[in-house]
Formats: sequence, structure tokens, C-alpha cells
Amino acid sequence: MKYSAPHIITEGSSQYELGFLKGREIQYDFEKILTYLDAKGKLVFGKKFKIYREDREILYKLSLYFIRDKDRCEQLGIDVDKGLLLSGPVGCGKTSLMKLLKLMVPHRKPYEVIPSRNIVFAFNHLGFKIIGDYGNSHSFCFDDLGVEPDGVHFGKECNVLAEILLSRYELFMGHRIRTHATTNLNARELEERYGNRVRSRMRELFNLVAFNGNSRDKRN
Repeated sequence: MKYSAPHIITEGSSQYELGFLKGREIQYDFEKILTYLDAKGKLVFGKKFKIYREDREILYKLSLYFIRDKDRCEQLGIDVDKGLLLSGPVGCGKTSLMKLLKLMVPHRKPYEVIPSRNIVFAFNHLGFKIIGDYGNSHSFCFDDLGVEPDGVHFGKECNVLAEILLSRYELFMGHRIRTHATTNLNARELEERYGNRVRSRMRELFNLVAFNGNSRDKRN
């Protein structure tokens, strides 16, 4: 599908203009992006959804990444060609944001948000085929990375997400196909969970963007 005006998004009878066209480039307006995200969030997650003032800084970084503002991202140490590893405390809104932010750039290839534990459950039923299924050329966001159980298929144990991350690394290096993830764990905990080799590959795969450790649980 082609988008002649990808900076204008229609939701029902409302239109949200996220910026303006300057030549062939979109000049995005962060305040207008926040207005759209708040409105779309309420449509997707219910009327209780809101954009919190305390999250503006992280939303600014994430918005720059999704609109691929290379210059500003570079200033913030973000590589737009890598995926995102969005970390933060339980309930701070990681999953909601990863489901929401992709909707503001409908002209870009979307990714599917998949709970990591569901991948392991599928492995337990179907076996090593699942690792191949998620090591393909599709784009994914692995939700709640690091707290999923190990897989067991016909008595064979497997750290399923570790194997998938290694496959995703090969895809990224060969074809620049990005992978995203959310996690409650810090770098040390991820290394303990997946080992040094996978943790090293994760540094190549992901930009780490982190919520403040004191971020509130927005589900309460």
C-alpha cells in the first residue's frame, strides 16, 4: 500500500497531522505525535490509557527512532538501523508503546509483538521448527524477554529465545532485518539468562532504551 500523505493518519472521522511535507521529507512535530499517540492509545487500549508527562523524554527518543531522524538519533547514541530493546520495570508501559508507536508510521514495514513465553509454549508442542519460524525474514518484537521458561520438547531442553536471538543476529548481519524486544531485566540479568555469547550479539542487534527505574506501574 502506498501512502501519499503518510504524515496524516485517519482514525474514524478524525484526522491527525503529525507534521508537514517539505519536499519529499516529513517534518514531524513531537507535540502532534503525542496527541496522536494519546488518541490512538485510547482507541486500542481503552479510555484509561494516557500519555504520562514523566515519559516524555523516553517517548521523544522512541519517536525519533520510529520516524528515522538519523541526525538526532545519532546525537542520542541511537542507530536507526538496529532494533530496539526497551527495558523498564513491570507495568511501566513498554508493551503498549511498542504496539502503539509502529502505528504512527504506517508507510514502514510493521513488526509483530509476540510474548516470549508463547514462543516457548509453541516450542514445547512443535519442537525445533519454532526456532526456524522466528529466525525468518519477518520482523518481530519479543515481549517480556528473559522471564520465559526454558523449552522442553520430547525430553530435550532448549533455551529457545537464546537460539532465536542467534538466528536473528545472523539475519541482521546478512540482511539488516531488525528485531525488537521488551524486557524487565538489566544487562547483567540478561547475560545470566542467555550467556555471554548471546549478550554480545544483543549489543549488535539492539539499541538499549530504558525507562527510569522508578517509573510507576501504570496498570494500577
